[in-house]
Amino acid sequence: MVIAALSGPLDAAYEPDLKLAVAVLEGMGFRVRLAPLLVAGRHRWWSAAAPAEIAGEFNSLLRDPEVRAIIAHDGGQTVFGYLDLIDFDAIAADPKPIIGYSDISLLQLVLYARTGLVGFHADLATRGLGGYWKAATAARRAELEKLYWTLLTSPEAIGPLPTTPSWECWRPGQAEGPLIGGVINRIALVQATPFALPLECFDGAVLFWEETGGLAAHVWSLLQILRHAGILDRISGMVVGVPDAIDGLGAGAPDASPTLAEIVLDVLDDRDIPVLGNVEFGHAGPNLPMPTGIRVGLDAGQRTLSLLEPAVRPHTMTGPVG
Repeated sequence: MVIAALSGPLDAAYEPDLKLAVAVLEGMGFRVRLAPLLVAGRHRWWSAAAPAEIAGEFNSLLRDPEVRAIIAHDGGQTVFGYLDLIDFDAIAADPKPIIGYSDISLLQLVLYARTGLVGFHADLATRGLGGYWKAATAARRAELEKLYWTLLTSPEAIGPLPTTPSWECWRPGQAEGPLIGGVINRIALVQATPFALPLECFDGAVLFWEETGGLAAHVWSLLQILRHAGILDRISGMVVGVPDAIDGLGAGAPDASPTLAEIVLDVLDDRDIPVLGNVEFGHAGPNLPMPTGIRVGLDAGQRTLSLLEPAVRPHTMTGPVG
């Protein structure tokens, strides 16, 4: 497995977190190395390097048969700059999972739409495995380590993801379909580019999304964009992550600011699809991995989400992932 700077730079202050992320991955049983652009202090504006440099390194990793998975060190604001430079043929020839969230969810969506690659909307290396995981209990870390290893190496479907009391049923019901999603602003923005997902990708899909920063009104507007795009008329279910630093969300009191659940149900209107909310993925803490494109079963009333297919192809599962 390679840790790469696919978007934002590595600040020197976070080098210890990166080293811890390496230790966590090696503790799971993976062979780990760092990509050359991942150097503390190296940056171009808000990025680890110019988009063409990041794309060049990314493509070399895609073409390297010894690389079996790529995990992003961090998110950021760069992936839109190199979508047109990606070697999609290399992905089709040798599929390997791309792991991360935030800006990386854009990469996963486009790669899935263009090649069928299953990506993992899961923890980043530095910010997640070396950051948020430090605050998790030992039992939770062990649970996540087992889950990540199994999903990345096993030919069997994992079944139900581990639930916690935070999961909320916002609209009951059951659904089954491909799991499609990421950061909601990336889902909406990519539809305005030549890399837009064909609407057929959302047919019967269980849409998962999360958001960080901004305003509650922005989330409402982004959901309205998905409505206007026809996406909400095609999906069979919705799973919403834990919101992170979104201003203007209320506690549900009369005449107060709306809760996230109220915003979602307001935009969905009379669309009778199940909604499961406050699930642990996204920017707010340790992530449950959400494999883009695999079939899932959702029962919002029972607060369960089950992965019904394996997430990796058999040839990627020959021993420790390098």
